[in-house]
Amino acid sequence: MRSYLIVGNQTLDSPELALAIQERIARGPASFHVVVPATPVEGRFTWDEVETRRVAEERLAAALSRIGRLGADVTGEVGVRDPVEATEDALRGHPVDEVILSTLPIGLSRWLGQDVPTRLKGSMAVPVAVVTSTRVSVPVT
Repeated sequence: MRSYLIVGNQTLDSPELALAIQERIARGPASFHVVVPATPVEGRFTWDEVETRRVAEERLAAALSRIGRLGADVTGEVGVRDPVEATEDALRGHPVDEVILSTLPIGLSRWLGQDVPTRLKGSMAVPVAVVTSTRVSVPVT
């Protein structure tokens, strides 16, 4: 069984990510582990750690439900704020065949602005696929 790590936050419900997951399931038995970095909630004047974690947990629960409905084994966790560090932490307990990074579009994505795809590809021993959403999700509140 092939194993995948999905790293995402606002784009976990994007059709582009759903397609990437479906493609991997079509290749044969697959399991997924989702990590949602606890990045600060947009549109606030201050950073509230409790609110940030709550939103990340809600996004994780929704993603686990969606992926589970596709028939795949799925687990997940909320990670630290930095997506590279959250990925590295998740991999310590979940060896995978591929990392799937799900991002917002260019110009909106802080992760692309921080060059997270290149940083991940440089620090991972497995392939890193980048899935970019063409739309922005409605924030969880």
